[in-house]
Amino acid sequence: MQLLFITSNRLGDAVLSTGLLGHLVEGRADMHVTVACGAVAADIFECLPGLRRVITLRKQPWAGHWRGLWRQTFSTRWDAIVDLRSSPMTHVLRGRHKRVRRKAGEGHRVASLARWYGLEDIPAPRLWSNARHAEAGAAMIGEGAPVVGLGPTANWQGKIWPAERFAELALRLTGPDGPWPQGRIAVFGGPGEEALACPVLQALPAERRIDLVGAHHLLDVAEALRRCAVFVGNDSGLMHLSAAAEVPTVGLFGPSRVEHYAPWGPAGEAVTTAIPYDDLFGPGYHRHTTGTLMGTLSVDMAEDGVRRLLERLP
Repeated sequence: MQLLFITSNRLGDAVLSTGLLGHLVEGRADMHVTVACGAVAADIFECLPGLRRVITLRKQPWAGHWRGLWRQTFSTRWDAIVDLRSSPMTHVLRGRHKRVRRKAGEGHRVASLARWYGLEDIPAPRLWSNARHAEAGAAMIGEGAPVVGLGPTANWQGKIWPAERFAELALRLTGPDGPWPQGRIAVFGGPGEEALACPVLQALPAERRIDLVGAHHLLDVAEALRRCAVFVGNDSGLMHLSAAAEVPTVGLFGPSRVEHYAPWGPAGEAVTTAIPYDDLFGPGYHRHTTGTLMGTLSVDMAEDGVRRLLERLP
């Protein structure tokens, strides 16, 4: 059984698609899977059961990335093609069964994917890793007191909660009256995000901070996240990675739809700005020049979100 699964360029949406992918492949010893996705998300599929290869799509002029995908897939007669990007390749590749998602459905992206595919039960996003990644993640966190994980970065500045508030929240959570007194604090971020994370790191006690910002294999990061007592982060791919790793996850939202992208699962909680989404984008707003839109989300509100989540957990 040859399956071609075409998923997102972005890490967060790729993570959200893993529930559907898991439904398709798990328990199928005869399944050979080729995943096509953005380069930033490629790591998360490395240990997928039945994986044959991962094809990374890097956007090129004149749709060159789609032509590249065709060159790598046209010689295979696919038993099934599941295309979550409505790519032009689905029409020209040979496949017995083709499913093309034309647009996102209503509600949370995980649920809308399941409904689109006709599933009654909604498969949760999941991650597949191995002992090597588990060992790497454990080494990244090390031994010691419980760890509060922070994700202070995002792919655009409007979604980024101020650095000083991340630091204050972490110090409250690990302070004398917090859930994890004298706990350690791990700051996560991707390659190229060092400058965004630096103010948070500098505001934390050196003896209790763990700097995990930079180039790390995503499955190593997921295993490091699994060793955190909680993760608090902006709406980002890292936040969805944390939720898929079944870490208690608090997502901070403002200029993105919480009903579409809240951390999925019973161990997820979303905290939103006091100004609702529809009122955040005023005159003169520009994605690349307007600063953070997260100013009306206070440290008190974020702390309350963490405590609400802890009260729900067994």
